[in-house]
Amino acid sequence: MLDLAITWDWIAFAVRWLHVITAIAWIGSSFYFIALDLGLQKAAHLPPGADGEEWQVHGGGFYHIQKYLVAPEMMPEHLTWFKWESYSTWLSGAAMLMIVYWVGGELYLLDAAKADLALWQGIAISAASLTIGWLVYDYLCKSGLGERPTALMLLLFVLLVAMGWGYNQIFTGRAMMLHLGAFTATIMTANVFFIIMPNQRVVVADLKAGRKPDPKYGKIAKLRSTHNNYLTLPVIFLMLSNHYPLAFATEYNWIIAALVFLMGVTIRHYFNSMHARKGQPLWTWAVTALLFLAIIWLSSIGLVRNEAPAQAGLTSSQQRFAEAAEFDQVRDIVLGRCSMCHAREPFYDGIRWAPNHVYLETDHDIAAAARMIYLQAGISTAMPPANVTFIAPEERALIAAWYRRATGDRTLVLAGH
Repeated sequence: MLDLAITWDWIAFAVRWLHVITAIAWIGSSFYFIALDLGLQKAAHLPPGADGEEWQVHGGGFYHIQKYLVAPEMMPEHLTWFKWESYSTWLSGAAMLMIVYWVGGELYLLDAAKADLALWQGIAISAASLTIGWLVYDYLCKSGLGERPTALMLLLFVLLVAMGWGYNQIFTGRAMMLHLGAFTATIMTANVFFIIMPNQRVVVADLKAGRKPDPKYGKIAKLRSTHNNYLTLPVIFLMLSNHYPLAFATEYNWIIAALVFLMGVTIRHYFNSMHARKGQPLWTWAVTALLFLAIIWLSSIGLVRNEAPAQAGLTSSQQRFAEAAEFDQVRDIVLGRCSMCHAREPFYDGIRWAPNHVYLETDHDIAAAARMIYLQAGISTAMPPANVTFIAPEERALIAAWYRRATGDRTLVLAGH
């Protein structure tokens, strides 16, 4: 008989694995084509319509690549479309968002100290904000700003900063970072789905019909592709941020996110310039380092080490954990083995902030984190690291039995004992 919590955690792991794989494929192909496009060489022998060529060597073979600004005179029989990398990354990321921040919303999504919202309201805001972001961005691109790319990029930056601040007024710091990443990634994938691919299809259709394609479609797609190029690195940072409390669990986390977007610009500007053979602007690394030092400084100011434990009312599911027969014993185990690190003022040597911003000091804390305790310290030995507080096997069995009784699985309760 499968344990629901274990099965669900493995499903989350599988989706996360898929998301990472597809993200690598998308980012890899994106970076490759940006570098290829910037590094194209002009040559006198190029066929009509060709803008440049590049010779490359990889895997023991040589590749000769030519780029056409609009399209070749004759459409090749086989044409590879680069789209599924983007679509698969967004779809798997959306699945991760639902699994972690919607299903697990009571723990990860909403911060009761910021906004008094029901879980369904938080989920509605989560979903709607991604759509609204794309609509605003798309409107800006299709306005007169499309002819002023620098001004457009500045407005896009302002939009992203505003969204980071807005998310932080409602969501936990962890959810703010993740949603800002999802907001940005939605813009990037929508660029591919709604703009880049349709424009390429128009060009292909014109070519097949014997019409001369309009170069404006390539110009529009190029603008969106450039935006995607500069947004990629910040999205990766935001994807990883939920593992680092100093990024998501500090007072100025939304400003940290804003500075990361600037770092994405400086880093990509260096590589874009180098690939275009326009030199290596080393000043970009100095600016990047200064921005990173600012992030380190921001993460260390305004920290509240002695904040009062959250005592909001328990949900009905959390109440079951607090009322289970083994709760008193589990609380003693958690307080004795875990709370020295998972405290608002940790007293374990070398620990300055609770790992992952998870507190385990009160009945409310423990009941709210029941599933995490079960998975990390009940049926696995992930916590504490190297078992430094010496949790005994029978204590882990008691944690597992407590969780299983509260979730109604009496058969596994007996097996746990």
